[in-house]
Amino acid sequence: MSTDTSARTAGIVVVGSLNADLTIYCDRLPKPGETVHGNGFAVNPGGKSANQAVAASKLGAQVSLVGAVGDDANGSMLLESTADAGVDVTRVRRSDAATGVAVISVDASGENSIIISAGANGTLTPADVRAAADTINDAAVVCLCLEVAIDTVIAAAQAGNDAGATVVLNLSPYAEVPEILAELSDVLLVNAHEASLFLGGEADVPDADAEAEAWEPVRSQFADRGLQRVLVTLGAHGSVVLDSFARGTQDQITRIAPTRVSAVDTTGAGDAFTGAVAARLAAGESLADAASFASVAAALAATKKGTQAAYPTLAQVEQLRGV
Repeated sequence: MSTDTSARTAGIVVVGSLNADLTIYCDRLPKPGETVHGNGFAVNPGGKSANQAVAASKLGAQVSLVGAVGDDANGSMLLESTADAGVDVTRVRRSDAATGVAVISVDASGENSIIISAGANGTLTPADVRAAADTINDAAVVCLCLEVAIDTVIAAAQAGNDAGATVVLNLSPYAEVPEILAELSDVLLVNAHEASLFLGGEADVPDADAEAEAWEPVRSQFADRGLQRVLVTLGAHGSVVLDSFARGTQDQITRIAPTRVSAVDTTGAGDAFTGAVAARLAAGESLADAASFASVAAALAATKKGTQAAYPTLAQVEQLRGV
């Protein structure tokens, strides 16, 4: 096992996807209709939910994963990689469908393009959520994304809400969110593009380097939709915390500075951020403090190729933070 489990925080349940990442590295990403030469290929464990679970576990959280993989070599690889990171995978079911895959291109600057095929992830149903009820009932945080069916995501959000857990929804890959899911989500995590799509043009998303005050219309629009706590990630520009529950108006919007690193591969950095936020929320930190911590974790993840193998430990994050 690659993670020290001696001082784990309260429990996190991640419900969602596990994918085999088929990654080709190239000097630049191809334009439509163009073929480019690659300079490396790798098959790695991935999937947004598996990545988030591994990231949180490596940062000291007690994590359980609810999902589905195929009865194939990729499924075995994913079960082994997540278990080796300290994640409880007893709620990951073997499916007759092939394990989900992601086809990824990564250019010389670390930017990527990704296409996913759901495979076994598409077989995850609300029945799997019900089967994991005892695990969810003990959770401090339930972490969700949209790489599985929306009715399964809603069922998991409802179960987390009923258990009194903090429900974190990563709105990725983007899809329209039913009103009930928004109501059940305690923290919404989006990038700037996803924030703009969600708001439907009702409020312009500020430029990435805008001051905190410029985000007030965005905070207000999210609050009007019932989402009081929102994290907007801005890539190399850091992130913005929109917390309408904060007492003073000055504390409702917090700019989180980026952590400067030399990026090698940004694939899965967003999942590292989400997993880190979940880990720190489970440990009782505020949303702003969790985002500040997650900024460092995500930056470290981008300094190595791949996803799960690149994710930092708690000690590595604290070293870079100077703690």
